[in-house]
Amino acid sequence: MSDYGNYGSSGSMEAKKQQVMDQVRSELALANAQELINKINEKCFAKCVPKPGAKLDSSEQACISKCMDRYMEAWNIVSRTYINRVQRESQNMGGAGGL
Repeated sequence: MSDYGNYGSSGSMEAKKQQVMDQVRSELALANAQELINKINEKCFAKCVPKPGAKLDSSEQACISKCMDRYMEAWNIVSRTYINRVQRESQNMGGAGGL
């Protein structure tokens, strides 16, 4: 009967482990989003606003908008490629008796 008690504890540990993993994933996603926003601000502002003033003129606004779109598109391409590569390598390791 002690096996049933251990099984219940193991299930509880797995649930807690999954909860921690979900929290870590969530925090990583938030950190990535913050990094993206910071990089967009840094790169696009430097490129599009040569002489900062009280407000942006229409050409600066258009430049920043286009810059943000391009930066986010590039970020998404790199992210998808990286994730696909990690998944592919993980599958290759798993097929070879790894994980």
